[in-house]
Amino acid sequence: MSTTVPATSPFEGESFFAGLSRRLKLSVLSVAYVLLAVPALVLLCVLTTALGVAIVGVGMALLLIFVPLNQQLANVHRRLAGRILGIHIERPYLPTKSVSGFGLLKRWVADPARWRDFAWTYMSVTVGWALAWISFGLGLGVLWYLVFPFVYWVTPNGVFDMNYGFFRLDTQAESFFEWIWLLVAFSLWWWLLPVLMRWRAELDRAMLSPTREFLERRVAEVSQSRAETIDHSAAELRRIERDLHDGAQARLVALGMNLGMAEEMLAKNPEGAAAMLAEARAVTTSALGDLRSVVRGIHPPVLADRGLAGAIQALALDMSLPVSVMINLAGRPAAPVESALYFATSELLANIGKHSGATRAVIEVTHDGEALKVVVEDDGAGGASINAGTGLAGVARRLAAFDGTMDVVSPVGGPTVVTLEVPCALSSPKISPSSGTA
Repeated sequence: MSTTVPATSPFEGESFFAGLSRRLKLSVLSVAYVLLAVPALVLLCVLTTALGVAIVGVGMALLLIFVPLNQQLANVHRRLAGRILGIHIERPYLPTKSVSGFGLLKRWVADPARWRDFAWTYMSVTVGWALAWISFGLGLGVLWYLVFPFVYWVTPNGVFDMNYGFFRLDTQAESFFEWIWLLVAFSLWWWLLPVLMRWRAELDRAMLSPTREFLERRVAEVSQSRAETIDHSAAELRRIERDLHDGAQARLVALGMNLGMAEEMLAKNPEGAAAMLAEARAVTTSALGDLRSVVRGIHPPVLADRGLAGAIQALALDMSLPVSVMINLAGRPAAPVESALYFATSELLANIGKHSGATRAVIEVTHDGEALKVVVEDDGAGGASINAGTGLAGVARRLAAFDGTMDVVSPVGGPTVVTLEVPCALSSPKISPSSGTA
């Protein structure tokens, strides 16, 4: 679990030891900033050179390698700045899934966040590095004056003698007078370190945070997703109502009629009444089956009992072709996320069985600490598309309600790889990896 280190100073009601602990953590972060400026400088030089020769193949190759590295470095600084400021800084990049090569370069050129990352590297190795060095130097000064008497003791005579004009420091006892400077250095470190580190974090926040345009686009996406979710929920309610009306309700009406007829025939025709009761019992069994089917369409019992891992394995067992299942989850996601991914996986497996002509399939479920990912792959004919009317559009809408994404890679001739990803946390620390072939 990460710990935020807010850099506001002073904290109201903060004890001396709490403030000392906070500043020690900030000093450690200042060292991290100093060290991270080295790869930032390397990336800046390489990216500047690559942009200058971008029309040449080597320039494009360098950009394909080092732009993602610059993104990773920027993400590290987002996390550091977020810890210092006590906030979460979102990553404002445009999606690049299903894009590679020259298409990826075109997507990067159109992404303002990539250009801001590039401008940020200039800031990071100039103003940002200077602030980091000053912050680091303040802590180093405190440490130096603190250990000076010991250093004076272990070094040869005269090495660290100090001549202040009006006073000459040349004995072990006099070396402790340097602790006067320790008080000065400690005061500067105490008051300036939080301010300098906050400035450094605010610079990162200003250049690496989402722009207003990005936030407006996200609001529009969320609004659209909400509208689609409401439409989907209304459609689900209509489906449930239709299933109950055409299935269980009709059978229960027939059950009531059979029981009424059996009641009338009981005195005059016991054998006929017994036949009607037997038929009523059969109708009851059918009605229960219809009700169970409706319940499974709302929230499958296997999902509630065994979680997403067990439910996906049950889906694989129902397939007519062999399906390898590899699951590694450190607990369970929230029930709505489980349900969405379960039905999405069910739809993908149904598409494999109906349209792909595949001979085998693979399902992999993992969680990287931030998002739950389900990858479904088959060796079928390929050519799957969200706009092809195979139910993939419905899957995408279902996941969009949870800010999830679906990536489809399905060239003609196969294979088809569909990746479902939903940001979420897992509720249990219990690790329950499982794998097998259904």
